[in-house]
Amino acid sequence: MDAKNLIACRVAQELEDGNVVNLGIGLPTLIPNYLPEGVNITLQSENGFLGLGPLVGEPLPYLVNAGGIPCGMVPGTAFFDSAMSFAIIRGGHVDLTVLGGLEVDQEGNLANWMVPGKMVPGMGGAMDLVTGAKRVIVAMEHATKTGGAKILKRCTLPLTAAAKVTAIATELAFFRFIKGQLTLTEIAPGVTLEEIRAKTEAEFVVSPDCREMQLPNCSQQ
Repeated sequence: MDAKNLIACRVAQELEDGNVVNLGIGLPTLIPNYLPEGVNITLQSENGFLGLGPLVGEPLPYLVNAGGIPCGMVPGTAFFDSAMSFAIIRGGHVDLTVLGGLEVDQEGNLANWMVPGKMVPGMGGAMDLVTGAKRVIVAMEHATKTGGAKILKRCTLPLTAAAKVTAIATELAFFRFIKGQLTLTEIAPGVTLEEIRAKTEAEFVVSPDCREMQLPNCSQQ
């Protein structure tokens, strides 16, 4: 299993039955493939609907997710304008958002929308989601393509939001922010603590209950 699917599988375990969830573009869209049995969620999209589902058959014109990718809908789907969509987000009605990240730091700050001098997708609804959702999980590969750290002492890129991240999932580890402290709670199979330390610039503590990451649904995909 590749890194992105492993991360998606682990994050899927954080979703609870009945949750309203907003998934960012890219890696987070893989998460519904790994939902535990009996867990049903409602997906919300910033571009104006509640009830995203898998694409079945030919795509319908203009039925796309917030990333512009054709998608489907489930029975009971509701469509609305952007004002209502962002009222749902800003009003605290999204239980969980899962976003990709360019950088996260040990203070819970997230940078995921801009690299100076480069073309990237942009902010979208990320700033509203990070500040409005009840929980924020960053799902990203542990290091850059050149091997540089992405979990830092302090973000160097422009921030999306400050001190709002509640957990970080990578292909190497799972971290939670516990009482404001970046805490390692799980280590992926075949990975050592020394490897995680070597690839993480941020200072973190190891939970006394730290365990091997459990991935019960991954082998099914």
